[in-house]
Parts: sequence; structure tokens; C-alpha cells
Amino acid sequence: MSPLDLDRRALDFVALGDSFTEGVGDPYPPEQTGGETLYRGWADRVAEYLAEPVPGLRYANLAVRGKLMSQIITDQLPRALEMAPDLVTLSAGGNDLLRPGADPDRLARVLELAVRRLRDAGSDVVLFTGVNFSGGFMRLRIGMFARYYLNVRSIADRHGCYLVDQWSMDTLSDARAWDADRLHMSSAGHRRLALKVCETLGVPAEGSGDDAWPPLPPLDRRAARRADAHWAREHLAPWIGRRLTGRSSGDHVTAKRPDLQHLDARERAHRPE
Repeated sequence: MSPLDLDRRALDFVALGDSFTEGVGDPYPPEQTGGETLYRGWADRVAEYLAEPVPGLRYANLAVRGKLMSQIITDQLPRALEMAPDLVTLSAGGNDLLRPGADPDRLARVLELAVRRLRDAGSDVVLFTGVNFSGGFMRLRIGMFARYYLNVRSIADRHGCYLVDQWSMDTLSDARAWDADRLHMSSAGHRRLALKVCETLGVPAEGSGDDAWPPLPPLDRRAARRADAHWAREHLAPWIGRRLTGRSSGDHVTAKRPDLQHLDARERAHRPE
């Protein structure tokens, strides 16, 4: 794919998806939000980078945590098409694949229909593979995820989409890339992914998402077991409870940025580190 055309005064960018794109795990400092928990995430960071060469950038983020593929397509895609953006990022399917009976091929067919609609409307589209988890509870479904992401690669090829390849990012396999719940990226993980997206699009950014992490001290196995027990009690058990009762972390949550807007002074001041 050719680099994104940045030789323009204006660009409309819309991000679609679930908690991954909403930015869960990467909160703004509370003193800058009046105490309200607002998430930044890789998409906000990419918008901040894009605003440097494109001063007329407008950005909307329709992503909501916990959403399934069908909800993203039904609730977010029509709104995005109304906005007729130049650039759309679309990440969907992860929550579906964590549920019993998930069908990665069927999910890919639904994703492709959405991509076709966006491309027919004239939008450049960015798709994502997921991370290659070698440990943790998600490794139990790694084959399901791998099959889905092979489909995503094919969709990107067929429709001329940008593809952000998280699968090859060894740096995202490091625990420091993940929040305490081990399901959402940490601020450091979101920052690295933002750099990878910029690299994929050809957007100027200092640093690389593939830069090696600083060395860690030797592992304290006893402390690691205590941390695992705390995680299971505080994060895994509530997550399972929501699944068993049909609830979602996104219930009663709305999109943080539902309309195309220019970045405000706070966001421009948050140029990614």
C-alpha cells in the first residue's frame, strides 16, 4: 500500500470498534478530565500524530467497549458512512471469538461486507490482526484467533486496505504492554500500537512500536503467583460473571467522540511521548 496522502489541509478520520479502539487501559490523567475516567488509546494518539501534518484534521471515535461484530456493524458503521470520512480504522470480532460457538469464517464474511461498503464510499480502511498470545488464558483459543486473522489479511489484500500486523509485534507479548486485567493494553502498549499504525500509514512519528523494552529484573515466582491470584479474583471472575449473565462492560456506555471534531487544545498538547 502507498503511504496515506498527507499533502492536504484537511482529513476526516473515524475509528470503529470495541474497547481496543475506545482506548480502555490508557486513561487520561484525572486532573485533566475533572476526575472523570476518559480513555485515550492508540486511536486518539494516531489522531494527534495526524494533526501535525494535517492541521484541518477532524476525528470521531465511535468505539464502545464490549461490543460484538454485529453491534459494531449495526450501530457504528451507518454513522461512519454518513460522515463520509477519508480514513476509517475498523477492528471487530475479538469479543465474538471469546464466546462459545464462535465461527471465525462467518465473522470474516461480515467484516468483509463492512469493508466493501466503506471502500465503495471512498474511504481508506485500516484493518488489524491481533496479538499472538503465547501465554495466559487466551492461548486456549489461539487457533480460532489465528484463523480469523488469516481471513483479515485476505480481506485487506482483496480490498486494498492498510493492515496493521500486531501478530508480528513481539513487543506486545511483553506483560508491560498490558493493563492489570491482562485483556486491554496499557498506556505503554497503546503508545507502541499508535506508532505501528503511523508506520503502516506513513505518518511521521518518532520511535517504533517494535523498539525493545528495557530489561526486567529476575522473576520472583512467589510474587508472580500472588499476582496471578489477584488477577483471577479481581478481573477474571467478574469477566466470567458478565458472560454467564449476558452483561457487557459496554452496557450504558456511549461513544466518547460521536461526531467529527477538530482536536482541542488538551489533545494537541498531548502529542504522543
